[in-house]
Amino acid sequence: MALTTRATRALGAVAAVTLAGATLAACGTEHMMRSAGAAASAPSARATAPATPSTPSAPSAPSAPSSAPAATPSTGHGTPSRTPAAGTGHHGSAHHGPTAPGTGRPQAPGHSTDAPRGTAAHGTAVQAPDRGTAVTARSIQHGVEAPGRSVALTFDDGPDPEWTPKVLAVLARHHAKATFCEIGPNARAHPDLVRRIAAAGHRLCDHSVHHDEAQSGKSEEYNRHEILDARNEISRAAGSGDAPLWYYRAPGGDFSPAIRAIAADHGLRPLGWTVDSDDWRRPGADAILATVNRELKPGAIVLMHDGGGDRSQTVQALETLLDRLDAAGYTYTFPQR
Repeated sequence: MALTTRATRALGAVAAVTLAGATLAACGTEHMMRSAGAAASAPSARATAPATPSTPSAPSAPSAPSSAPAATPSTGHGTPSRTPAAGTGHHGSAHHGPTAPGTGRPQAPGHSTDAPRGTAAHGTAVQAPDRGTAVTARSIQHGVEAPGRSVALTFDDGPDPEWTPKVLAVLARHHAKATFCEIGPNARAHPDLVRRIAAAGHRLCDHSVHHDEAQSGKSEEYNRHEILDARNEISRAAGSGDAPLWYYRAPGGDFSPAIRAIAADHGLRPLGWTVDSDDWRRPGADAILATVNRELKPGAIVLMHDGGGDRSQTVQALETLLDRLDAAGYTYTFPQR
């Protein structure tokens, strides 16, 4: 009887342990299923969390201007800041300062626009001299290459078979260099003088076909003809690439933004002056000298003439002027490019 009771109790204990284990297993399975269901139904944190707004970057500082303002355009036969009174021009025509295209009114200083590029209206434009990748500036040049007590002499309206050789002779006696701003047909008529100028180490400058001092008020086609056809004529007269054209000087200083653009885009720096000798008026050699002395200072670009009429007064004044410049320790240079 005692044995039977002990066995019964042992079997009951085993059954209780087995039942408890099954119950625990079932509870664990239910917990896992509930957890999995909750995870499936919960929205993704990455999908539902609002995006963090990015911090706005500070505004960049305005950049400094890339270049200095363009030089003030020359205003005719006089200093760059002086508008000349109407009078007799180089060849007896009215003398005008720069005018706004198509208006006949004075051009506002500092105004600048671009003009389309292309070739001359009459003939094929000669390619610009090879000066590397440098771009020719469109502003009017009023500075010189050499520092210190130096001047740049310039002569307009030639070459002339009588007066250009006499100017060259005076320059040679003083070991002075100069820039000759030539009219296209004059160069075509006297290629020997163009080559002589270049051979002496002077520079060549385009000074248009017809010396039209009202050029800026006319069409782009007309301006391209005046600048580029003259350039072709002077280049052919020079005879080789050893005598390139460096500059373009508008007749009477009648520059406009479009004229400057045409010249610069073909390798010709617009060229002004700072001292106008007024020799084209033929006031007498002493008066020419007095005008130059009044305006002359180191770094000046002096405007005189070797063509366009009787230049005997210019030759006489030039001889005395160079004597004085030599005595004062001046040297001779070229306008900057």
